[in-house]
Amino acid sequence: MTTQVVVVGSGYAGAGTVKAFEDEVGEGEAELTWIAEHDYHLVLHEVHRAIRNPSVEEKITIPVEEIKSPETDFVQGRVVDVDVDERAVETDDGTTVDYDYLLLAVGSSTAFFGIDGLQENAHQLKGLDDAKAIHDDVRAAAAEATQSDPAQVLVGGAGLSGIQTAGEIAEYRDKHRAPIDIALIEGMDEIFPGQDPEIQGALRKRLAEADVEILTGDFISQADEEHVFLGGGEGEDPTKLPHDVLIWTGGITGQDEMRNVEIDKDERSNRVYAGSDFTTSDERVFAIGDTALVDQGDDEVAPPTAQAAWQAAEVAGENLARAARGAPLQSWRHEDKGTVVSVGEKAVAHDVMGMPISTFGGTPAKLLKKAIATRWIAKVSSTGRGISAFGDM
Repeated sequence: MTTQVVVVGSGYAGAGTVKAFEDEVGEGEAELTWIAEHDYHLVLHEVHRAIRNPSVEEKITIPVEEIKSPETDFVQGRVVDVDVDERAVETDDGTTVDYDYLLLAVGSSTAFFGIDGLQENAHQLKGLDDAKAIHDDVRAAAAEATQSDPAQVLVGGAGLSGIQTAGEIAEYRDKHRAPIDIALIEGMDEIFPGQDPEIQGALRKRLAEADVEILTGDFISQADEEHVFLGGGEGEDPTKLPHDVLIWTGGITGQDEMRNVEIDKDERSNRVYAGSDFTTSDERVFAIGDTALVDQGDDEVAPPTAQAAWQAAEVAGENLARAARGAPLQSWRHEDKGTVVSVGEKAVAHDVMGMPISTFGGTPAKLLKKAIATRWIAKVSSTGRGISAFGDM
């Protein structure tokens, strides 16, 4: 019987692995089944564009039929259980798919860190529906506001997602002359924590130019329907900030569905431990992307970024084909090729390979941001689709 390979997830890791596996596997070596909750791949690092303009949906969603080969079977559904003893995957509609080798690329969920009221009162940004819901609430809040009493939009977490979210809301405000105040909240002392001070400073400048208030140094300690509370403790009262729209982008954790899968995971984050070849504690199960903590040596793991997922998928797809034919597996190590962050229509680039200047903005950074998205879309779909999306990225 032909080896049965199953890939779960349609994000960068899943879609990229499917493409790489199809390119590598020989005729008759294995049959591939691709399972995903949605029948499209979302260009997630550009989903913030839909906050300003929901019509960009058609440019940042790619139907799976454009990605996979006709020989690959696609099953739409959310995986709710993996039985590693029976080698079977079950979806939310009761469908069961057997496997000889399985790759888990189910992404991550938003981490709320037990902050009282945050999950119940904040938007998150993990998908297209989230972006459109933020758009709707920002628009509705602005419609009820006035220039003397503007809508208050708070974005919690000043990492990549938070900065880009604040930038898009600022573009929406300016385009529609909407009465909106925007504040970006970061518990650490600097925005884009852990990054080079040069790019932190450049991003702070772009956000200031976009009239986004930056609040650093106090973590959100509580949230309700109308306010967030910063800091407090040790006899100090927290700072109380009103909000009409609250968005939380402050971290990731593993998907709940992974909790009962009998492979080794980090207890705190519920993310799967994987070697540099993407194998897990079960020899038949591989893991990649945000789902996994992929070993990079020296007690380091791969970053949970789109760039890392793209790179890893190339090797993961090849390794699934190698596993099917009983060949040795390849190891992977992430190569940081730089960072490009958008702030509305502007962008900042840092440490981009081949560039003579370490940090830059302006038209070169903006075009580079567009080119990165275009290149990925062209890679998983077609050159024509990539080119058509260029203007909206």
